[in-house]
Amino acid sequence: MKRLNVIFICITGVASVSFLSYLIIQYYQRPDYSLQVDAMREDQSLFTDSRIILTNAGKQPITHVVVDYGNKKETIQSINPGEKVSLSPPEGSNLNLVRIVADNGINISAGYRTPIKMPGMMGS
Repeated sequence: MKRLNVIFICITGVASVSFLSYLIIQYYQRPDYSLQVDAMREDQSLFTDSRIILTNAGKQPITHVVVDYGNKKETIQSINPGEKVSLSPPEGSNLNLVRIVADNGINISAGYRTPIKMPGMMGS
């Protein structure tokens, strides 16, 4: 019985060390400056709902983020690592493409995605 306990403790220890090593490696492989953009447009029968979510996936803060909707620009001073910022494009914006420019060489053009329509859901 003691032998099974020792084997179980060893397996648990190896699994824990492996998982912790994986997390540490993932953290150090992240770039210093990385911005993820999720632009979504949902066409309803009476209106269009749109939003943009910016996520700092890097290890350093991203500064001077300029979001260009086509007809208007919006500036965010800083987005900290792991932070998400949700934006609503102003009325009359081009809902095909959004451009994001920030310090440290970030220059992203993202197209709006549309969610899959499910039977029984609003707008389907």
